[in-house]
Amino acid sequence: MRTTAPRPGPVSLTGYGRLLLVAVALIGAVLGSVLAAAAPAGAHAALTGSDPRQGAVVDKAPAQVSLTFSEKVAMSDGSVRVLDPAGKRVDTGKTSDLGSNSYGVKLKPGLPDGTFTVAYQVVSADSHPISGAFTFSIGAPSDTKVSLSDQEVGGGVVGALYGIARYVSYAGFTVVVGGAAFVLACWQRGAGVRPLQRLVVGGWLALTGATLVMLLLRAPYTGSGKLGDAFDLAKLGDVLQTKTGAALVSRLLLLAAAALFIAVLFGAYERREDAKEKRDLAFGLAIGGSVVAIGIAATWALAEHASTGIQAGIAMPVDVLHLLAVAAWLGGLAALLLCLYRAPLIDAAAVRRFSRVAFASVVTLAATGLYQSWRQVGSWTALVETRYGQLLLVKIGLVAVLVGVASVSRRWTGRIAGEAGGLTPEAAAAAVVEQRKGTATPARTAGSAGSTKKKKPVAVAHASKTGASADTGGPGADDGKRSAQLARQQAAMDSARQKRIRDADPHRSGLRRSVFTEAGVAVVLLAVTTILTSTEPGRTEEEAKNASSASAQRPAGPVKIKIPFDTGGQDGKGDVRLELTPGRTGSNDLHVFANRPNGSGFDIPEVKVSFTLKSKDVGPLPVAPDRIATGHWSASGVQIPMAGKWQVKVTVRTSDIDQVTLDKNVQIG
Repeated sequence: MRTTAPRPGPVSLTGYGRLLLVAVALIGAVLGSVLAAAAPAGAHAALTGSDPRQGAVVDKAPAQVSLTFSEKVAMSDGSVRVLDPAGKRVDTGKTSDLGSNSYGVKLKPGLPDGTFTVAYQVVSADSHPISGAFTFSIGAPSDTKVSLSDQEVGGGVVGALYGIARYVSYAGFTVVVGGAAFVLACWQRGAGVRPLQRLVVGGWLALTGATLVMLLLRAPYTGSGKLGDAFDLAKLGDVLQTKTGAALVSRLLLLAAAALFIAVLFGAYERREDAKEKRDLAFGLAIGGSVVAIGIAATWALAEHASTGIQAGIAMPVDVLHLLAVAAWLGGLAALLLCLYRAPLIDAAAVRRFSRVAFASVVTLAATGLYQSWRQVGSWTALVETRYGQLLLVKIGLVAVLVGVASVSRRWTGRIAGEAGGLTPEAAAAAVVEQRKGTATPARTAGSAGSTKKKKPVAVAHASKTGASADTGGPGADDGKRSAQLARQQAAMDSARQKRIRDADPHRSGLRRSVFTEAGVAVVLLAVTTILTSTEPGRTEEEAKNASSASAQRPAGPVKIKIPFDTGGQDGKGDVRLELTPGRTGSNDLHVFANRPNGSGFDIPEVKVSFTLKSKDVGPLPVAPDRIATGHWSASGVQIPMAGKWQVKVTVRTSDIDQVTLDKNVQIG
């Protein structure tokens, strides 16, 4: 069964104009929230440790300063600066990767006593810029003249513009993918409806324009924060070498393929008359469009949240699926809303099909969203105590509201499907053809072609009697203007009558209202999702806090542990003592002492040591110390890549067959 929804005529402020004002106000409020949240952008990597530690006082100047982050970061020469109390740089400017998310910069020799400032500015693995600073002192603390007000990145005008472009790109992706899917999966006759064509093309233009803006703004967004750097070709070249730059360029290439898809969908496919050819072309478009949509979604998954952290291999395809489900639901919702208000008819079967698509999308969103929430939040406390967790709760609430409104729409859909009557397929196709052609003449729009044709001879006869013609501006011209005016009035009256008929149908009016409400909630939901992508995940924030707290509580100095052992054989008892100096991230010296129960040195055949950081899946890092003296072994250059609670394992062998492995957890860094 198919039902009609008469095409509206001229819009008044009491009709679509009012809805338009509401939509504009809502979108303006959402963009305002995005703008406020974009300055500064939240970081997705966090500094979890440093050597020297923040606020530490060391006896002598270190050879280098090392920084450890919660995830891998992009760092170039000059990303870390060390400034003396007078504000002069005392580092060599050359940064080095120490492994396991740790990075170091060498210091110049002969540094004076006083307070030194370490400032860093890097880009996290999920594309977000981070910056910060801390101090340490040599000898004793002192006054410092260092000012770091220019180190904040991701904020200001550039940050706001980048945030808006990010929102527009998500919205454009949702509209272009969801709108095209609505046509192919729900209402193939919609390929000939011009408002639907303009919606999908508008989504493509929005996504393409936003991607170009993000590519140009990438350099100032992650660097200086100056808008003028957006047009620096050298810096743009550097951006293209990064993971995010490659993702944005790939998105532009895929959008070129999407443009071809849209041209075929609304061109060759729409003009096909043969049913078999149309089915074959629809199948090809579905396959090609799916590949392009998956590729575009992957440009987000490969460069942002999903690409780093735990289970990245699972998280990236899940993120792609999540984005596609969002587009199918919310983008299809936008297409349905437009058809309900602007299309000449709405096929009840198409509404039912979209209802099924929306239900499947919601189920997919629930499953993928649950996994993403666990991965990014990590704990119940982070859900309520971190900004990411709080925003996630808001998003969950909005989804619940959206599902509730969608259930109302499903009920209206069922009532429409149960109505009797409606257009035949031939009449429906004819109405779509009329919509595609548009209103050719005022008489056609008004539905009074006969009356218009009768007026033209009258005007000509009058002109012949007066000796004037319409072209000369005589009375014939006045009659022509009068005819056009009457036609416009008739069109307005006909439009008003159609609107009264349309609004008198409670089922369609109810569906329009519920779908419009869904679309409004979806706009806000998309804004919250955009803000979430630029907010530090709860898991990362908690880990950084825990690392900082443990580092602050641990006293300065070497790490010392003592473990008793018993290999089970004759003369197999004793204890082993380890000293790790200075006991921080970076390079350390390890000393191992083995003693008998009476305290004398135990000359055992072999000692092995390993370090494992289970919380970050780092290690075991083996160390084979050299024998120095009876009961004493030593190893230099032992690298501790990041701060945390490390498991230290010691294997002690007292004979050819008697050995034991011991372990103890200790905070390092």
